[in-house]
Amino acid sequence: MRLVVARCSVDYTGRLTAHLPLAPRLLIVKADGSVLVHSDGGSYKPLNWMTPPCTLRSTRRDDDEIEADPDSDWIEQWDVTHDKTGDKLRVRLHEILEDSSHELGEDPGLQKDGVEAHLQALLAENIDTLGEGWSLVRREYGTAIGPVDIMARDADGAAVAIEIKRRGEIDGVEQLTRYLELLNRDPLLAPVRGVFAAQAIKPQARVLAEDRGIDCVTLDYDALRGIDDVDSRLF
Repeated sequence: MRLVVARCSVDYTGRLTAHLPLAPRLLIVKADGSVLVHSDGGSYKPLNWMTPPCTLRSTRRDDDEIEADPDSDWIEQWDVTHDKTGDKLRVRLHEILEDSSHELGEDPGLQKDGVEAHLQALLAENIDTLGEGWSLVRREYGTAIGPVDIMARDADGAAVAIEIKRRGEIDGVEQLTRYLELLNRDPLLAPVRGVFAAQAIKPQARVLAEDRGIDCVTLDYDALRGIDDVDSRLF
């Protein structure tokens, strides 16, 4: 990653045209080829940017070239062209205040509190959240097409396959449907019904699940952790 703090002007041409007049800004060139232009305000969003795949070509002028054209005193110019759309970002650097490069390596990714593994563990420990008399059979119940997040039995002893997502979408419903089709071929388990559980479930996913006879449950992560006492709420 290259970080450049410079007095610069920026012009974008393509599906739209935009101009940033001369001012101090932070320029970021990432290893994936993306180029971002930041100011010292405006939160996290860049003022302008170019996403990959794109090509950056840098032109640097020496003192003689600058003296020959005093009306244009830029010392370095970046021409960034998007490889697919042809959009162009031109950055002219008039004064470079800081220029550094760093190898960040491969990023492990964001680990969010409340991811599916945490939800699965918490729900397994509190399986009676789904109903009085429910019991846990096993987490990561193996099948030929992958593990079911939780296999449980309800108060009547019937088998229930539970698929857990942080955000419930149609893909999750389809995944649980495939599990149920396979599990219901096992005479020792059938009939097996399904529960689609998530912190938030999209309306389309809920409609599809209900159409297939799958129950939908919205999980309260804080309540499962014992942080939020729902009985003590005023509203």
